Amino acid sequence: MQVENQTTKQKAVHINIVDNVYGSIAEIGGGQEVARAFFQAGGASGTVAKSISAYDKTFSDYYYNNNKPGRYVAEDRVTKMLQNEYSDLQNVISENKDCETKFFSFADTVETLNYHKDNKPHGWMGVRFQGSNRAEPNEVKIHFNLLENDGNLQQYTLGSLGINLIYACIHYHTTPNTFLKSLMDNLDSDRIEIDLINMEGPDLDYVDNRLLGVQMVKNGMTNAVMFDKDGNINRPGDMLYKKDVVVIRGSFRPITYVGFDMIKTAIRMLKREGDYKKENSIVLCEITMRNLMASGELDERDFLARVNILNGMNQNVMISNYSYFYRLSEYFNSFNINKLRLVIGIPTLLNLVQDKFYKDLQGGTLEAFGRLFARNVKLYVYPLLKNKRLQTGKLLNVDEGIFYLYQHLLNNDKIVDMDNMNRAWQGIFARNVLNMIKNGEEGWEEKTPRFVSNYIINNKLFGYYKKETNNK
Repeated sequence: MQVENQTTKQKAVHINIVDNVYGSIAEIGGGQEVARAFFQAGGASGTVAKSISAYDKTFSDYYYNNNKPGRYVAEDRVTKMLQNEYSDLQNVISENKDCETKFFSFADTVETLNYHKDNKPHGWMGVRFQGSNRAEPNEVKIHFNLLENDGNLQQYTLGSLGINLIYACIHYHTTPNTFLKSLMDNLDSDRIEIDLINMEGPDLDYVDNRLLGVQMVKNGMTNAVMFDKDGNINRPGDMLYKKDVVVIRGSFRPITYVGFDMIKTAIRMLKREGDYKKENSIVLCEITMRNLMASGELDERDFLARVNILNGMNQNVMISNYSYFYRLSEYFNSFNINKLRLVIGIPTLLNLVQDKFYKDLQGGTLEAFGRLFARNVKLYVYPLLKNKRLQTGKLLNVDEGIFYLYQHLLNNDKIVDMDNMNRAWQGIFARNVLNMIKNGEEGWEEKTPRFVSNYIINNKLFGYYKKETNNK
């Protein structure tokens, strides 16, 4: 769906004058800009029934948390704001408006840049709105990070984002890709990052929020999204907070016994380091957009199949734009995490030490490794059985130019070989299993867990078909 990019003021005017909607706007914390955008555009009396700025935390708790303290810039708070304001609209003025008018409530709770400029500005924003089913509203919520280094600029960004979100809920809720892209109208990715969106309601039942998440990465709205074990999109900062993080990168097309052995062995390695607590650790199966787009376009069914299988095996999933591991390491360390353990195989390690991949860096391999190996980062290397010999990180032949750097990383346990892996599964490669599935060959089921093989067969995934056999 091709739409004309309107300015923030044009959208606000259209909502005020043309759209037959009426609602309330509630803003707490640093976000006080959306109501102003409506009033400055003109004609807001036809749109805004109520505007409230609960800037003081005590008032916020009084109105939206039963007078109890809680987290202020959080999904729970914006949800309560939406529910409270929408309920007030229904109770106070619903009988005074004509039956064609549709109600909405908008809410945001935001932490903007502080005086010392040493915080991480972010916020939640949402809209609850009537659609085809007037009795049951729809709801859209987003989480965003403010990237500008100026509080005044962040305020303008908030105003634009809020107007974009309300306009999209009114006009684009039937076309989710257009909805997503329109959120960035008059904005740039260096001003704001949207890393979570959740849609629900009678008019939005057809939406799969996982597809919205991967589209956000594809559209450049964020560099990574995360799904929990139930397939729900989560804010990365909440999933990672003070965690020991284990990341295994792969295509997972499909995940094999080797993939699960890498995960289990990595957890055993982490336990041996000490201070291990299951509740304070998280494993992420990471798929890059480059891998998802290998065919030139995003195959939504293929993507959902990978996520469903991983979720079915009780795994969290991450989709990222980080082809290089040093950028992936920097991404994780932008959050408040404890340890980061990147699980890789020998083929990946061989690529990792190739200087040709770092030609765009002024410091070359040295700079890349400096950015990769932060104090809390280690590589767990899964050995490879080749020609009946076990290849390990310690035995890896590296170029003479980085030999001493590589030895330094080995000696300081920044590159650690994984042991106690299951040697019976050595020699299983996902790409070979995938080819067997596509070619209708027998035996691939023995290389994957039963749940994985059954799911592929029952849903005919990854090009699966079974060769006909002649029983004569």
